[in-house]
Amino acid sequence: MRNIWLACLAMAMGAAAVTVPIRSRAEVYRGSGEWREAVVEEAIDPSRTAIILCDLWDKHWCRGATERVGVLTEKINPVLRAARAKGMLVIHAPSETMDFYRDAPQRRAMLAIPAAAAPTPLELAAPKLPIDDSDGGCDTEGDKFYKAWRRQHPAIEIGPNDLISDKGEEVYSALKLRGIKHLLVAGVHTNMCILNRSFAIRQMTKWGVRCILLRDLTDAMYDPKDAPYVAHDQGTRLVVEHIERHWAPTMLSADLLLRLQ
Repeated sequence: MRNIWLACLAMAMGAAAVTVPIRSRAEVYRGSGEWREAVVEEAIDPSRTAIILCDLWDKHWCRGATERVGVLTEKINPVLRAARAKGMLVIHAPSETMDFYRDAPQRRAMLAIPAAAAPTPLELAAPKLPIDDSDGGCDTEGDKFYKAWRRQHPAIEIGPNDLISDKGEEVYSALKLRGIKHLLVAGVHTNMCILNRSFAIRQMTKWGVRCILLRDLTDAMYDPKDAPYVAHDQGTRLVVEHIERHWAPTMLSADLLLRLQ
């Protein structure tokens, strides 16, 4: 396994840094409750950048969620191909499906990485979400929760040098081994797993990893019948803005693709 990692590091060496526009939100006048969009240019080194795919399962208990993930997979593969070509690490994180991947070389490679001690987490508040997802957020009638997922969506390509994990400690160790500075996050759902998984934005941010959400490669679990009673896409945008205010900047995959060419 050590030889695999040496090959990965050698492939990544020499990749030119690229500058990408990332979007955040600032309360210009503290206490006003008025948040303004702020875009800055961020230099990222592909050899020190990773992309993690959160819970892009083959099937979700909510039909609407399953259909939207199917659409996302069509946009994700071109991004992953371009990222790999420039030496970025790709991590697949379909939670609760590690049994399916127990014999996959990408899973075995992750398990072979020496554990790195995580730092003391930063104490960061978790403000209330702007949408009501207390009933599960499903927008298709009659769907009830059950464990529908078995693996990652089969349309998503897994490269030979990618990694597979659903544990934050394992992912953090992989990032430390590669000297990763930026973690690009894609997948579902913004108001749930994207924020709350041990390998995702809240925990990685608390461990000092600079996360950037790929905001066009994500979705929310939100039913327009619930507050704030807006269309599903608008509900997703509200959660993206919440993340930009309190947790991490975002960017568009098209901007990343353009700069990786």
